[in-house]
Parts: sequence; C-alpha cells; structure tokens
Amino acid sequence: MNWKKALGIVLAVLIADQTLKFYIKTHFTLGESKRITSWFHLLFVENNGIAFGLEFGNSWGKLFLTVFRIVAIVLIVIWLDKAIKARNTWLAIAVSLILAGALGNIIDSVFYGKIFSDSTHHPAQFLPQGGGYGQWFKGKVVDMFYFPLFSFKLPSWIPKWGGQQYTFFNAIFNIADSAITIGVIIILLFNKKIFTKQKEN
Repeated sequence: MNWKKALGIVLAVLIADQTLKFYIKTHFTLGESKRITSWFHLLFVENNGIAFGLEFGNSWGKLFLTVFRIVAIVLIVIWLDKAIKARNTWLAIAVSLILAGALGNIIDSVFYGKIFSDSTHHPAQFLPQGGGYGQWFKGKVVDMFYFPLFSFKLPSWIPKWGGQQYTFFNAIFNIADSAITIGVIIILLFNKKIFTKQKEN
C-alpha cells in the first residue's frame, strides 16, 4: 500500500459521496422520500451532528464540531502516513476509508451553508444569487440512506417507550458515514493482523 493507492481510495469515496449529496440537494425537498424497495428508501434529511443523524447542540456546537473534525483529519492523515510507512496494508485501507468519510462530511459542514440555498420548501439551488442558507463552517450534513428493514410494537411493560412502534434500522446516513463504519469494521475484523504488524515495525 502506498500514498497513491490511499489517495485513490479517498478520492473515489469523496467523489461518490459528494456527487450523491449534490443530486439529493438539487432534486429533493427536505424530508422528501423516494422508495427504492420496501426496505430501502432515499430520504433527504440534514443534520448538525456527528453521523447517522445524531445531533450536536446549537450554532456554536456546530462550529466546535467542525473545528474538531478538522483537527481529527490532521491526526488521521498522520495515522495513515504511519500505516503506509509500516506497510500495514489493512490498516492503511481502513484509515483511508475513515479519512475519506471524515472529509466527506466536513465538506458539508464547511461549505454547504454558503453554496446551497435552503431546501425546506423546494430543492436547493447551487450557488444561489441571494447567498446560501448559512455561514461558513456552519453547514448541515446531507443524509439520504434509510433502511426500514422491519417494524414492531414494543411491549407495554417497557418503561417510557412501551407500546410505541419501533422501526429497525431507523438511522439515516450517507456514503461518508458508511466509509467510516467500514473502516472501523476492517480494524475490528483484522485487529490481530493489523496490530501484530504494528509491533513488528
């Protein structure tokens, strides 16, 4: 594994992620859903948070999260460089995916507020004349993958949520989130091989 291959992974994920987000932003109204199958929908939502629609506070919380992501990206690049120098292929692939996912979502956070109009009542315009819906570093992350695999009613004896309808899997996410998740899964699955290689180097 070398930097050329690592950058290839990062660019492939970024292009796929941003292309789909651009399409969703300019063709869907916020909250609009397109059913692909009974268990897979494209559902356009925006969030201020970390991943899978998790929220992170107010306007200042969004700014803090964006700055945190930038710092995290610097650390991930250092980690990737060490994995490449150690010729730790599985770790380099995993970290490349994590880096691509982090960059994919940070692009939304940094730029989308300025380059897209609001999507509440109609699909967004790219580079609108009146300006975007927000400020630099305070954009919202675009999510669209929704897999309502099955739903069931929670037993009435469960405190607080008893009797409510529950859908699994109800998180909404994007390609960047998927890349991060796959990177983490690779590290978990191949941790012996990865960390044995690290000790050898």
